[in-house]
Amino acid sequence: MELDYEYLAQLVRKTQKGDSDAFAELYTATYQKQYRFAYQYVKDPYLAQDILQDVYILVLKNIRTLKNPRLFVSWLHQITFRICFDTFKRKQIQEAELSQDNGSNLSPMESTSDNGANDPEKHVLKQDTQIQIMNAIQTLPPHLAQPLIMRYYNNMSIDDISDAMDLSRSTIKRRIQQARKMLESSLSSEKGGIHFE
Repeated sequence: MELDYEYLAQLVRKTQKGDSDAFAELYTATYQKQYRFAYQYVKDPYLAQDILQDVYILVLKNIRTLKNPRLFVSWLHQITFRICFDTFKRKQIQEAELSQDNGSNLSPMESTSDNGANDPEKHVLKQDTQIQIMNAIQTLPPHLAQPLIMRYYNNMSIDDISDAMDLSRSTIKRRIQQARKMLESSLSSEKGGIHFE
């Protein structure tokens, strides 16, 4: 369903003046797309619902700060991305810690074909590297971090990312390439250089 940005801008203006019915319409018009994005991001329907609850609470609390109502969809998408990113990062760290506590030899992001799977030292180094990468991704501008995470952590296709972000394939590819270069540059000074594959 195509969004009518002018109509949404009108609803934003009404919501900013305290019209709760207008906010309910905004929610109805945008929820499904935001939910699909969150679900693709975290791969968990219940967690995606929790994320969306947090997103719309934050939107309602801060909608008066939005100076240009025509930018509502972009603003909403950035809020959804930020909450998804923070949730994903927390989940990865918790799973890595749980994996370490349980003595598991594989972290959530590792392949079972890893040659160092039975080497605890290599396992800890790999976990440390993964946390470094997530921290470095967090320093990227959101418009670059978002497609990078969707591509490499969520295994989404370029077409799916393009659809989710309402951007062309070429824009998505360019942003991913730019994000990779920035990541490799920021990580190259740490621990002999980490290459983001």
